[in-house]
Amino acid sequence: MSALSTSRMISNENSDPVHGRVIWVAGKSLWVGGMTIVALIFAPLTFSWGAFSVFVVLTGLTICLGHSVGMHRLLIHRSFAVPRWVEHVLVYFGTLVGMAGPFGMIYAHDIRDWAQRQYQCHDLFAHRRPFFQDAFWQMHCAVVLDNPPEFIMEDKVALDRFYRFLEAAWMLQQLPLAIVLFVVGGFPWLVWGVAVRISVSLTGHWLVGHYAHRNGEQGWRVDDVAVQGYNLKRFGLITFGEAYHGNHHAFPESARLGLEGGQVDLGWYFIRLLERIGLVSGIRLPSNIPHRSGLRRVAPE
Repeated sequence: MSALSTSRMISNENSDPVHGRVIWVAGKSLWVGGMTIVALIFAPLTFSWGAFSVFVVLTGLTICLGHSVGMHRLLIHRSFAVPRWVEHVLVYFGTLVGMAGPFGMIYAHDIRDWAQRQYQCHDLFAHRRPFFQDAFWQMHCAVVLDNPPEFIMEDKVALDRFYRFLEAAWMLQQLPLAIVLFVVGGFPWLVWGVAVRISVSLTGHWLVGHYAHRNGEQGWRVDDVAVQGYNLKRFGLITFGEAYHGNHHAFPESARLGLEGGQVDLGWYFIRLLERIGLVSGIRLPSNIPHRSGLRRVAPE
């Protein structure tokens, strides 16, 4: 086990990615469950093409610009650099996904990434359990390791007042949007723009994680790790590139996730657009980042 598996997770001789207990997280569970129940009950009763359009547009903005580009590629992996105000806007959109605040997203990602890079890890981190058990674990629970690594977040993020505000009130960030949607489009826009969007986004995020860590195409493999990543090529478009998880495991710091021919990566196209208008610099790609230990090319299936 390496002494430093990720930049924020610091291992010691006792750090153990395997042993721990899965606990129900009440706030997380009630949030996910509440949004899902509201969506299941009221979405069929309030459907209109206008409400559906609001759902599609807001889902695209929050998942692509916010989660994939802002939270994942920028805040977590620092795959490129932008002015501070641009970063704040993108991370705000990521918070509107309704998954967690910026600190919670960083920790959830990094502890999973750290565990998956070890020789063995807990079943929750590996998505090894059956479909419905994994769904419950991922969306309603968390694993508390007996001996976790130390988590140290960089001061630039930890001391950022805007991020501290978002972390303290990430659920409440839906309220201004909800008010606008209700005023403009009434109850249907509120249901489809908040409850349906959040429940679909969170369920979709779990589904990608479940299948992208179990089986699929691989162009690259990392030896001597607990979990492999796989590319779900049929879902690359609607996940804005996040379904190319085999590529991401191979090159975690790469701003581009769709690395093979035919892999459409809308998140990468948005980053290139920002670069062309002078808002992005320092883009990191497989050609200019160190390769992971144990990384090797494999023949696509």
